[in-house]
Amino acid sequence: MAVQNAAHPIPAARSGATAAEWKPRRYPRWTTVVRHVILALFAALILFPIVWVLLLSVKSLPDAYQNEIWPTQFEFVHYGQALSQIATLPQNFLNSVLVTTATVIITTVCAVAAGYALVHLRTPGKAVVVGLLVASMFFPTRVTAIISIWELQKELGLINKVWGLIFPYVTLSLALSVFIMRGMFETVPKELADAAKIDGAGPVRMLLQIMLPLVANGIVVVIIVNFVTAWGEYLLATTLMNDLSQKTLPVVLASASGGMGAWVWPRLAAVYVMAVLPGLLAFGIAQRWYMKGLQEGALKA
Repeated sequence: MAVQNAAHPIPAARSGATAAEWKPRRYPRWTTVVRHVILALFAALILFPIVWVLLLSVKSLPDAYQNEIWPTQFEFVHYGQALSQIATLPQNFLNSVLVTTATVIITTVCAVAAGYALVHLRTPGKAVVVGLLVASMFFPTRVTAIISIWELQKELGLINKVWGLIFPYVTLSLALSVFIMRGMFETVPKELADAAKIDGAGPVRMLLQIMLPLVANGIVVVIIVNFVTAWGEYLLATTLMNDLSQKTLPVVLASASGGMGAWVWPRLAAVYVMAVLPGLLAFGIAQRWYMKGLQEGALKA
């Protein structure tokens, strides 16, 4: 007669498994279940407003003023009505695309070069540069320097010029971007850089062929951070731009919600969806590399 464990009887006759092969079934710990429930609740809290606005943008006018989340009738005409209601809306969208794209490209290039120089090159005054970058991050520069930025833009003739927004956007985002890339380059072993120098690789070749593939996830973090910041920026865009055709999409969205005389909620929701959809798509596509970049040291101090 086979001797079975009193704590975990082995159902050998029923399953055909031997004592060595059989393992007791493991159930998830209650702490794991609670943690996943909490994460699911937070995810629902974040997604619910987005889903609500998306459904509102396709509701009929009678449904929009009812206390129902799911529409009884879907209407997709509000997007076309929003474009016709604000004649400059396509131009405002292009303005946001232009400013955001240029800001992301310039800031990323400068941050990669600065982070590489601060870690792997003999740069005089590294401590001073790092100290100034740290100091600049402790001040709400967008608020305290708004008058100085406006006066400087006026002296340069950049008031009411769309591409003039690129310069303050890059300047205000550069410190954080440099710190992100500095943390990424610090994860690359010094021995790898020394071996490349011994093989005759210059600074530019070492950066392009050796370093960039190793810090690619950090570059994605910089791109996402600057994309979200530039795409949703409101204060400078509304201060430095006067004409409606020169404003960016967030400014137009705020002005549309301010004067609700000719607007209805589904049209306003349609404009909101058009404003936030590019950012959501960009993050959804790059979120895998974004999370990898954070884990590999993009937030390293």
